[in-house]
Amino acid sequence: MKTVVLGGGISGYGSAVLAKKSGHEVFLSDAGRIGERFRKILDEWGIEYEEGGHTLERILDADEAVKSPGIPDTAPVVKALRERGVHIISEIEFAGRFKGRAKTICITGSNGKTTTTSLIYKILSDAGLRVALGGNIGESFAYSVATGEYDWYVLEISSFQLDGMYDFRADVAVLTNITPDHLDRYDHSFQNYVDSKMRIIRNQTPRDWFIYSADDDTVWNEVAKRPELRSRQLPFAVRNAVAGGAGDAWLTSEGRFTASAGRRKVTIDMNRMQIKGLHNAYNAMAAALAALAAGVKGADIERSLYEFAPVEHRLEPAGEYGGVLFINDSKATNVDSVWYALESMTRPVVWIAGGTDKGNDYEPLKEFARAKVKRLVCMGLDNAKLVREFTGVVPEVVSASSLDEAMNAAVEAAEAGDAVLLSPACASFDLFKNYENRGELFKQWVTDRFNK
Repeated sequence: MKTVVLGGGISGYGSAVLAKKSGHEVFLSDAGRIGERFRKILDEWGIEYEEGGHTLERILDADEAVKSPGIPDTAPVVKALRERGVHIISEIEFAGRFKGRAKTICITGSNGKTTTTSLIYKILSDAGLRVALGGNIGESFAYSVATGEYDWYVLEISSFQLDGMYDFRADVAVLTNITPDHLDRYDHSFQNYVDSKMRIIRNQTPRDWFIYSADDDTVWNEVAKRPELRSRQLPFAVRNAVAGGAGDAWLTSEGRFTASAGRRKVTIDMNRMQIKGLHNAYNAMAAALAALAAGVKGADIERSLYEFAPVEHRLEPAGEYGGVLFINDSKATNVDSVWYALESMTRPVVWIAGGTDKGNDYEPLKEFARAKVKRLVCMGLDNAKLVREFTGVVPEVVSASSLDEAMNAAVEAAEAGDAVLLSPACASFDLFKNYENRGELFKQWVTDRFNK
């Protein structure tokens, strides 16, 4: 079996190692530079690879290709493989073939999936299960399959990874929500993106579980359109009353929810949790349902949820100086994420937004912006759309072309009792390597400025 792996990042090197261990003839190709850590592992396993370009003759000789999620279908090498008739799959599809009797909890959604995934992983780990964290966070799923023995794999899965999934089946599928995102990769069609997200329930059987938001109109409508859906459904909600035949979760006005799956149940008081806001109520309900579906006891779920600390780069406190709270929400790369961030703010806000716009509709943010934001600092190389959309909505809109310029503009406007919120609503690629780099530099700037 000749397997070519496209991309030498976390997904790629893990797939290459698993292919090698499984007896495949493996070749990895990356158009850019492969990180030193990944090159070292490839060398240790004796895997052939190239970087800085693709040798098409070698690539097109493959029986199957495993494509990293960051490579679009429009890439010339992908088009060439399709024209040759080479089957192209994702790491998730590939690793699933070799996971043995281990089970999977797979989490997708436009927002909330990282926190939900982290919550589920902590609950299962604390309960003493052998569990690996993978997909978009943690270790490569394929590498974990190749090098470890686990009971459960908890996987955060993007739409790009789902696109290359065909026979893989999630034992527990979690869909947090679906809002417009990445439309540039889906011919600017929201329905194409929706169809991609709904692949999370592909191949599920009556033994499997499907956990989803009953408050998300798009998800609700998609579920209603699928009478052939066979898995046990566990809806969760805040605004709507729900009643799933296999169980459900619903948040009361007092901030408590009871989650039930089959005969197992747990009651959680959100006021006792360290993570706050409506979005985290959704995340906690989804995580509790997933853990119950995996067989974890209610008391174990309760303990882990109350211990859980905020995820890095998602409404992460970055310090309070002179009465001004700095909040790193760099992971908020779309409008819906920022909606939840602004919804959770209880202080006057100096909001830093901007970056590479993905075709955003900012209208849903304007009500909160009008009520809570005193100054919007637009940080990016092209701020025209943000400036246009929020001029007249918030009292002050200023433009900045660097982090330092943006931070100085934010600090200038902030007073004791305010919050400076980095919640960009955009991708980071105009000024930063990625959202993590943007968040780290934000936190470092705050530390350097106030701890001299």
